[in-house]
Amino acid sequence: MTPPPARRRRTGTNGYAPAHNLLRRGAVRRSQMITTYGVGSLIAVDHESFVVSGLDGADTHWNSDESPKIHERRLARLLGVQHFRLPPASDEASKDGVRVRRFPVMQSCPECNELRRHRDFNPPPGRSICGTCETDLVPSRFVIACEGGHLDEFPYWHWVHRAAGSGSITAGQCGGTLKLRASGRSSSLRSIIVSCTCGVPEVSMEGSFRRNALKDLGLRCRGTRPWLGTSVPAQSCSFTARTLQRGSSAVWQPVLKSALSIPPWSDGRADPLAEHWEQLRNLNGREEVEMCLKFVFKGEIPVPVDEVMALLDAEREEDPDGEETPAFDHRYRALRHKEYERLRAGNDERERSRDEQFVCETPLGDPADLHPLGVTGPMLVKKLREVRALKAFTRLADLDATTEGREAALSTSELTWLPAMEVRGEGVFIRLDDNRLQEWERSTAVAARVERMRTAHERLIEQRAADPARVPASPATPRMVLLHTLSHVLINEWSLDAGYPAAALRERLYADGDMAGMLIYTATSDSAGSLGGLVAQGEPDRLAHTIRAAVRRAEWCSSDPLCVESEASGTGGTNLAACHACVMLPETSCEHNNILLDRALLVGTPEDPQIGFFAHLQA
Repeated sequence: MTPPPARRRRTGTNGYAPAHNLLRRGAVRRSQMITTYGVGSLIAVDHESFVVSGLDGADTHWNSDESPKIHERRLARLLGVQHFRLPPASDEASKDGVRVRRFPVMQSCPECNELRRHRDFNPPPGRSICGTCETDLVPSRFVIACEGGHLDEFPYWHWVHRAAGSGSITAGQCGGTLKLRASGRSSSLRSIIVSCTCGVPEVSMEGSFRRNALKDLGLRCRGTRPWLGTSVPAQSCSFTARTLQRGSSAVWQPVLKSALSIPPWSDGRADPLAEHWEQLRNLNGREEVEMCLKFVFKGEIPVPVDEVMALLDAEREEDPDGEETPAFDHRYRALRHKEYERLRAGNDERERSRDEQFVCETPLGDPADLHPLGVTGPMLVKKLREVRALKAFTRLADLDATTEGREAALSTSELTWLPAMEVRGEGVFIRLDDNRLQEWERSTAVAARVERMRTAHERLIEQRAADPARVPASPATPRMVLLHTLSHVLINEWSLDAGYPAAALRERLYADGDMAGMLIYTATSDSAGSLGGLVAQGEPDRLAHTIRAAVRRAEWCSSDPLCVESEASGTGGTNLAACHACVMLPETSCEHNNILLDRALLVGTPEDPQIGFFAHLQA
């Protein structure tokens, strides 16, 4: 982390500092700008705190020289953009970086205990210290946010004056100065004392985190969006804001969408056409396409017309049948279906070019080793590329839900691009035998267990739905929960057996409709990325050994019998026999935030062992 540049910061009329080029020279990794410190999030730099700026302001844009374009046509079409951009690099060669703004503006001095806006301390140019005490200022520990994505300062003045009839006085006009101190009696909120020199009784911060604490003060969300700058007007908002710790994970959660690069898009040949693709796909026939290409590229067509027509046909195949303007969820499922088909089919040497980013081959070993396990069709994905794009973000969302809450925008206007990262690695694709799976799904006991999880999950979704009339269905089905739990135990087993950190592996489930597969692949591009170790685990003999070992390990949890006999676990009862001692993974590895898991569907329960898909493997 680097300190702010050594120059005086001008402040807007509302006290927010203008954007600084702070996140450069090793401050954060590129991947963190998508997953952890994306637009609208809070970041601590030394003893200061900032909010990462939006994408479309004159002083907040990303330098195109440091933010190279990346292309993934299938995902770009889904999200309605032309291309994606990598976040600016954080290295010694970086000249610009990502823009940030000071937030929260309310600061306190640990010497004089005064609590006021940063500029009111009269800090020297380029420093964040109290102009009187020459002590580093401390950003407010507390902020407020609402479910609509807005973010604001904690209303300290209203909080301390709440018992003094503050409704008739404009905030800050009592003539006093706010002070903040810690009594040191405990580490609870009761020991954080706020006072005002106007003479009102001092109060503690106890109770400020109650859901209705600010509503009881008569305060509603002001609709402020500090990450978009001072010139952006506040939005009208019907929600009541809630108090949060500045570093709480509830302050910012990314809305990420991802896609694998698969043929015919994975060799990069179509990249030069990205900015003109919308125009091309609206043309009729080969002649119009050829004429358009000649006009746009001045006669030097970068891609043969036959290949362009083949790409257009491949794109149309991903549209859900019978829908002219399919819903986003339907289009996302269609994208997954195409990936599933390609992973099943693979690609051979004749289909590859030198720049091919997707290499999927059939193992050399005999797949008959897997038939007794109910597993079929393993594929070795020796080369893959995944693009993860930051579509938006949410605040106060339920971390255990598989659907996003109310999304906050990254900018004030429509963008032709979105921030994204790309991961290159390797993986193993596995399918379950259709006949065995369908027979297992027909079990009444299996359906009853999954129905309990599905009901609990839909209850959670209803509680957080933006529109109660349009509540999405839970993805919980017997095959989804089975595949999800199996992928978790395999990742844990490979972590122990093959030396991969569990956080370096990631699952990608294909459980919708008639799909019944999973891809486990390297989720990081560092030294655990593509060294061939994971692909080697996909050979049938080794894979059979791994599955047997993983199932045996899943038979017993150190929390048994409480774990396996649990009637409900996880937030809202969305898990059954699943805990951190058996099947849960690091959150970076799981597509569904560690919910909809039940290892009893793998190995059964003491009362009913036959509900386990792999019950026949047990001694």
